[in-house]
Amino acid sequence: MTTEHTPTPATAPLSTLITADLLRGALDLERTAHGVLPHRLPASARAQNVDGQLAMAESQPSGVRLAFRTRATVVELDTLPTKRVYVGAPPRPDGVYDLLVDGRLARQASATGGNTLTIDMTAGSAEHRPGPSSTLRFAGLPERLKDVEIWLPYNETAELVALRTDALVEPIPDRGRKVWLHHGSSISHGSDAASPTATWPALAASLGGVDLINLGLGGSALLDPFTARALRDTPADLISVKTGINLVNADLMRLRAFTPAVHGFLDTIREGHPTTPLLVVSPILCPIHEDTPGPSAPDFSSVSEGRLRFVATGDPAERAGGKLTLGVIRDELARIVEQRAADDPNLYYLDGRDLYGEADFAELPLPDELHPDAATHRRMGERFADRAFAAGGPFGDGA
Repeated sequence: MTTEHTPTPATAPLSTLITADLLRGALDLERTAHGVLPHRLPASARAQNVDGQLAMAESQPSGVRLAFRTRATVVELDTLPTKRVYVGAPPRPDGVYDLLVDGRLARQASATGGNTLTIDMTAGSAEHRPGPSSTLRFAGLPERLKDVEIWLPYNETAELVALRTDALVEPIPDRGRKVWLHHGSSISHGSDAASPTATWPALAASLGGVDLINLGLGGSALLDPFTARALRDTPADLISVKTGINLVNADLMRLRAFTPAVHGFLDTIREGHPTTPLLVVSPILCPIHEDTPGPSAPDFSSVSEGRLRFVATGDPAERAGGKLTLGVIRDELARIVEQRAADDPNLYYLDGRDLYGEADFAELPLPDELHPDAATHRRMGERFADRAFAAGGPFGDGA
């Protein structure tokens, strides 16, 4: 049974029930023994999933934020995090909560305590240990009516236990902004970004003036049909799908299966969004897998130096048998989009190397050979906004 420590005496005496109308970026809200748990996949999708990695990823609230209007100068949030520990790997940093006032970053905090999920990648096992909840206190906020957002950490599960303020809160009225629905891998999920508002999709959404729903799912952009149905059934004005790296990581399928799977994924999205601008984005540069198939595997030889690296374990000669590499995937995605665009004028393609390519790798190499660092997230967000949201882009004013 999880024990929760008692919060310090609050100067925020008004308690507000956390409901769906105070949350953005989540597709479902589960009531738990402690409070509520935001999910980024609906219950119907979760019921069909048998993969622990995906279950963990979708429960990590990348892009999910509490959003309310208030005159409060003090906001307190009780949260029960679940933090990951990888056996043999360096400790992971605590997740960051970003508090925004009228769209500008005003405070940051991290939750202590919480549950621990210890993962042994070599053995393929995981152990869950319960822990106490934590109170985040944001004080000294401006004494005026304002819009407050608390962006939840992208890299740890966060059960929301209680919300307290020293003034009433209400949902933020609809601002008429377009909703951008994005799906991708751990890079879209957040990987090693500085904070939840600094992932490349969050940065791009801010620059593009849109509301983000981020279905970046670490290790799990695998063309699953239930993910396609979640995209199909989620109201959105703009949609993007970034796919490829996880298919190579997992060595999940061959070219023969990849092509119809991509068609089926796009067909399903189009069932719910027949004319919505839909952008297909291929993988960013990742040298270990450009011409070498997967699977990827952790290389623990650098752990003593405080870092973990990944290596590609496939053989380039296996491409002849249909094994996937990033080069193969980019060529096929470009061909598929060109073929479909003849009958779908709202379908677009973006080469991921336009977001991060060879020159970028020379300047900002991938620290673990797979995931970008915080500076690269910023660069990718700015470039995506420039290519997608600018006038003439697939998500530009005419979209």
